[in-house]
Order: sequence, then structure tokens, then C-alpha cells
Amino acid sequence: MSWASLTSGGKDSMLACQKAIDTGKDVRYLVTVRPKNYESYMFHSANLDAVPVIARLAGMEYVEITTDGRKEEELADLEAGLAGLDIEGVTAGAVASAYQADRVKAITDRLGISLCTPLWHQDTEALLHEVAGRMDAILVVTAAEGLDESFLGAHIDECLIGRLKSVAVKYRINLVGEGGEYESLTLNAPFYSRALTYTTSVIRAGTDRSELILGGFA
Repeated sequence: MSWASLTSGGKDSMLACQKAIDTGKDVRYLVTVRPKNYESYMFHSANLDAVPVIARLAGMEYVEITTDGRKEEELADLEAGLAGLDIEGVTAGAVASAYQADRVKAITDRLGISLCTPLWHQDTEALLHEVAGRMDAILVVTAAEGLDESFLGAHIDECLIGRLKSVAVKYRINLVGEGGEYESLTLNAPFYSRALTYTTSVIRAGTDRSELILGGFA
């Protein structure tokens, strides 16, 4: 049977999807939850228009689940969306967040399907190095002290990892951004047929959160 990958297009969920494929899982669906509330506890909202294009580049089916993004209620929306898929299991990019992992696990348990979280409790710096070595991902949201607009659009490479480590030491942020410190978008991965491209970019700067808004995905 096939699998579904929960993803916002970010580095962690895309790496989890890649690792599932590496082990022979038939990942047929990319599932994105689109919250109306960008401060959703569970789901990212930045540049989600990229995900259906990523699905096409990967030869997968795109599934979008809409939600108001209210705490806990958004989980019922996710469960209802997954219930309509004929799948063996779901992949997720959780690294250390028990809030996220426990809630997704409760959903998959109720649906009688498996949950694959290949990044769970892995070393965060090692994960960033794997992202840098296997994929092309850029930062598209910054929302923590020490992460200014100069980080937006930066590719996750050895140079950026060094910068993030310096910020993590000084401001005690989560190195992979799992606490919402930053968000990313994966432009290329081994399971893509080619790199995702875009034609427009605008920075929306705010006091606590800045976002690189991309458009014209192909």
C-alpha cells in the first residue's frame, strides 16, 4: 500500500519523505494542511503554493486540507483529510516536538495506520548537514531574536549552518527551527525530477516575524 507525507515543503518534512522513499516506501501523496491562521500551533503557512508544484515534480498526488488553524480543532481537520486516503501510513518531519509527534501519532492510531518519523530525536546539527548535503533548501521565515532579514533566502549550506550555530549559542534557539524560530522551503531533493523554481520574491518584514514570499512556482 501507499504512504502519505505530511509536508509544508520545509526541509524536515521533505527529508523525512526522502528517507521513507530510501527505505522502499511508496510515498504517493504529499499532504499539506493550509491554515488560515499563520500562528497555527501545528502547521506552517509560508509559501504553501509551492507544494502542489513539488508534488508534480515528484510524480506524486497533492492533497490539501484546509483549516481555520485553531488549536486542537485543526487536528480534527487533519484526521478527516487523512481518513479519506487509502494509505498504509504517514511520514512526518518531527524532530523533538512532543506536541506535534504525539498528536499525529494519536491520529494515525485512531485511523489504524502507521507513522514514520525518521528524524525523531536525531542530532540537530547532523540533520542540518544532511539537508545541506542531500537537498537544496532556503529559509523563508525568521521569527526569533538573532535571525534578521539577511537570513531570508539563504540556502542551508555549511556557511549558513555556522551562522545558525552562532545564533543558537547566543540566543538559545532550536538549531533546526522546530520551535518556530525559522521556516524553510525545499527547492530540490533526490526524489524531485528537477529543481523547483520561482519568478518573484518579496520580503514582508515585521517586528517579530519576517517572511520571504515567493511566487511563480514551476
